[in-house]
Amino acid sequence: MRILCPIKRVVDPYAKVRALPDGTGIDAAGAKFDINPFDEIALEEAVQIRDRLGTAEIIVVSIGEPAVEDQLRKALAMGADRAILLEISGTTDSLGIAKLLKEVVQELQPDLVLMGKQATDDDHNQVAQMLAGILNWPQATFASGVEVKPDRAIVTRETD
Repeated sequence: MRILCPIKRVVDPYAKVRALPDGTGIDAAGAKFDINPFDEIALEEAVQIRDRLGTAEIIVVSIGEPAVEDQLRKALAMGADRAILLEISGTTDSLGIAKLLKEVVQELQPDLVLMGKQATDDDHNQVAQMLAGILNWPQATFASGVEVKPDRAIVTRETD
């Protein structure tokens, strides 16, 4: 089994941040960055699935500038088998990220894609749904548990 886990580099959610003077974002100068906490949860679930199955390849992918390599190294230390960086300069919107991830999915042919429910920086919660839509794949959102069977996955979902 091959599991793909996209991860996003975000400002450490526990760090103090300052707004830019014009109010258009945060001042990232000197900020500490980390893996988006929800993506870490997805990666931890992938590792647990591999442990239960006895074998699986976990590939993490991130999109951004070379500085993302630190977060990819952390993902490898957490248990990922391979890491891929798609280098882009600047930023792109959720649909652009989903389209880039579609290309990765088509190339790697994973059996399962596990993503965090949202990013802590922009709070959008869009890329996973867009990726499933453009791949025409089924999806389960807000999963609190995933049980993988040979022919299906059983997802436990949290609700309010």
